[in-house]
Amino acid sequence: MELKKLTNRIYYLPNEEKNDRPVLGYIYGNKYSLAIDAGNSSKHVEKFYQELRKINLRLPDYTVITHWHWDHTFGMHAVSGKTIAGQMTNKKLKEVAAWQWSDDDMKNRLETGEDIEMCDTCIKVEYPNRENIKVITSDVEFSGSLKINLGGICLEITEANSPHSEDSVFVYVPEEKTIFVGDAGCEDFYNNDGKFDKYKLEKYIELIRSFDFNNYVWGHDKPESREEVLNYLENKLKDIK
Repeated sequence: MELKKLTNRIYYLPNEEKNDRPVLGYIYGNKYSLAIDAGNSSKHVEKFYQELRKINLRLPDYTVITHWHWDHTFGMHAVSGKTIAGQMTNKKLKEVAAWQWSDDDMKNRLETGEDIEMCDTCIKVEYPNRENIKVITSDVEFSGSLKINLGGICLEITEANSPHSEDSVFVYVPEEKTIFVGDAGCEDFYNNDGKFDKYKLEKYIELIRSFDFNNYVWGHDKPESREEVLNYLENKLKDIK
């Protein structure tokens, strides 16, 4: 996968399905640069950084985490600069940091519902040696919202309860009319059997409409336009009404 340019100041590394690697975003300002999500391993981080180096982009000064799920956070220990996460995300990461990774431990988490089959399978693909798994909390923790000036471009970072995970964080870039949502617009695989909750989806659509954007960056798919993503979400809502 090669780095792709989305706007004048925004790039992204596409997702990889076989090992559940999500999209990694990159925004550069005149003074600082910022990444969206830390990926699922140090190998994922290094691939991202290799692509940045190829086109002479500096490594991120900050990395914002969109939610706690393993594929977006297990690379946190390997990133450059400081990591930023919402309070709810850090709370969950503290729990995950205490997990053990033997076959029995992983099987037990499937049985109790702490983890799910898809994540269990992909973790084993990404980590042939699970002793290499290292989970940490962020350097910077916020609650509610946060604004960051990268120099010539400002970001609005917001916590939100989404259909996918209650600790979701959005990164909105007004100057580039782009919003990064991680997996926020997807179904809930941990608490709702891989389905949408009607109320949460309604609220999510209302929230997304409040942002002025042209580019909507998914965690596991190619970016879409405002019209495309709203059509998708509204059709999903119709399906469950």
